[in-house]
Amino acid sequence: MILIGVTVGPGARRTTGGAARRDETGAMATLADIVFDCAHPASLARFWAAVLDGYAVAPYDDEELARLHALGIDDVEDDPSVLVEAGAGRPRLWFQRVPEAKVVKNRVHLDVRAADVGAEVERLLALGATRVDDAEIGHLVVLRDPEGNELCVIG
Repeated sequence: MILIGVTVGPGARRTTGGAARRDETGAMATLADIVFDCAHPASLARFWAAVLDGYAVAPYDDEELARLHALGIDDVEDDPSVLVEAGAGRPRLWFQRVPEAKVVKNRVHLDVRAADVGAEVERLLALGATRVDDAEIGHLVVLRDPEGNELCVIG
């Protein structure tokens, strides 16, 4: 499952046309995090950090290593929640371990844009993505990440 976390300011409203607008305080929701439920957060985090330009797995400082050690975890590869981050203003990606496997198509997925769709598809396949029944719809190709979450490569 992919969840999208948002930060909501007080008093955010929708107009009758469905588009969000700022209230008198200027408050409006902004995208904060995209959260992936998964079986192995560390490897899925590395996959998505490699997929997205400017993203990297957050480094482990002494405080984070101490938190893991307090949980009985001595290897960051076993971390139950891994953060992938980019520069300011860009949403973070969180990968959290859950006991259940993915069983149905995601209701939400990510689209990634590439100048050369074919080359990007080949790069993602080499990273561990798989094709969805050779799905190619117009200018996009449907893939799955290593844990089965759908994504589209668009031109």
